[in-house]
Amino acid sequence: MMSRDASDDNGRRNDDEGGGSRWSDLDRPPLNAAALRRALVREGGLWSGIEVVQRTGSTNTDLVALTAAGRAAEGAVVVAEEQNAGRGRLDRTWTAPARSGLFFSVLLRPVGVPVARWGWLPLLAGVAVATGLARAAGVDTALKWPNDLLVTVGEQERKAGGILAERAGEDGVVVGIGINVTLREDELPVPTAGSLALAGAHTTDRDPLLRAVLRSLEDWYGRWRAAGGDPAACGLQETYAAGSATLGRLVRAELPGDRSVTGEAVAIDGDGRLVLATQDGVQEPVGAGDIVHLRPA
Repeated sequence: MMSRDASDDNGRRNDDEGGGSRWSDLDRPPLNAAALRRALVREGGLWSGIEVVQRTGSTNTDLVALTAAGRAAEGAVVVAEEQNAGRGRLDRTWTAPARSGLFFSVLLRPVGVPVARWGWLPLLAGVAVATGLARAAGVDTALKWPNDLLVTVGEQERKAGGILAERAGEDGVVVGIGINVTLREDELPVPTAGSLALAGAHTTDRDPLLRAVLRSLEDWYGRWRAAGGDPAACGLQETYAAGSATLGRLVRAELPGDRSVTGEAVAIDGDGRLVLATQDGVQEPVGAGDIVHLRPA
């Protein structure tokens, strides 16, 4: 799911054009909401409800609004077959063809975990997605700090998804996840975008892919909460580092205030920050910013 100007609809499929219907693309069948609920919503589990909508602006916006209205419990999941105003970091927007990917948001209430450790949630989601997709699709997904999901197409590293976490009230966090599943070369918003299909996934059936990702997210979230949010104690910090596409690379961090720092990415610290070793011999932690990979790992 790459950043894209929402006003640019070139190449985006419109199932209403030409007398088509939502069934017109047989390679992209709709999700089965009832089957997803049967598989994932259970007593004692994390997922409390799953709603599939045909089209929306942003699942994150929808779930934040439901939370503010008191209509969402922890574990609520909103999935869209199509988003036309999806949001990424720095207020970037993007669109994608209907049913070409997984576009969903979940509500988490990490009671008992210090707020200072909530910054690990997008990194946790990245680990969960990578783990779930490896099992269900046979695709290796690397993690570009802080929130990008990368796949290899040919010999090129491409972005196939992203994660956005935002506060929802005083005790909630909505985590939005977008994954390009069947996006084709002629549908890519930019040449550096990718999809599971282009990366040679064993399956592009979105139902089992979504189930695998949500089960993985439930597992990692449970471990993290049980450890009081300690990323080292639950294995999250080590696992993230092992799957990182950023560590070991020379990178440029473009920071707020038009400042940038260049250095080798050497670690993910206990607060989830990326630590850069600069040419001046200083190790500088980066908590927010855009990361540009300057050389291969």
